[in-house]
Amino acid sequence: MLTEDQVAHYHRDGFVVPDYRIGDDVLEELCAAHARLVARHPEYADYCPSVLEYDLAFLNVARDPCILDMVAQVLGPDFALWNMSLFAKPARTGRRTPWHQDGEYWPIRPLATCTVWLALDASAPENGCLRVLPGSHRPRRLFRHVTNPDPALTLSQELIDADCREEDAIDLVLERGRMSLHDVFLAHGSEANRSGRPRRGLTMRFMPLTSVFDRALAEELHRSKGVRNHADRTLFLMRGTDRTGRNDFRLRW
Repeated sequence: MLTEDQVAHYHRDGFVVPDYRIGDDVLEELCAAHARLVARHPEYADYCPSVLEYDLAFLNVARDPCILDMVAQVLGPDFALWNMSLFAKPARTGRRTPWHQDGEYWPIRPLATCTVWLALDASAPENGCLRVLPGSHRPRRLFRHVTNPDPALTLSQELIDADCREEDAIDLVLERGRMSLHDVFLAHGSEANRSGRPRRGLTMRFMPLTSVFDRALAEELHRSKGVRNHADRTLFLMRGTDRTGRNDFRLRW
């Protein structure tokens, strides 16, 4: 579990890198699942927005008791998994992810999520590791974003106005199997991968069940901002109970 200092670091800076590491056997299973996914859907070689729609084998790692214990320390006892994505930066061709806040296009109200970012490959500046702006989450609000349709980017929503400086960015260097946790309001991004090493990151998105996953809002965000439509995401109850009584846990695939 996270130490008291690590929990304080998460709340102060918006992220934390735990001491925990996933075992090699689990990593091999995840890499095999990713290979199956790309073989069937080569369009997802760079980025798959919802791996659970195609292979529920990815769900096993999100049920890891140690990961759930850490999420409970920062979110509280009642939470659900609402999505898992895979951000793969193939060697030499991996695209850049612009600075952004996840909550800009997520239909959760009140807006709250802890993302667990798991390194399937060693992740460093040379191959496009995750970069974060410490403390950018503290205002608890979304900064201004614009739509950038550049095909060299993995996301079209780019942050252009934030109460922080890019020179303060920190590279989250992770060994294979290590992970980071970050807050929904934290500004982050990553550079392109021009190295000869791939960089795959699996994300697990956990929301507290004091919030509602609003499917009507997901449709509206899709229409108004042109972002991906999250209305068909399946919520998986991971710990506790739904405190709102309004979340829909029906399987949607």
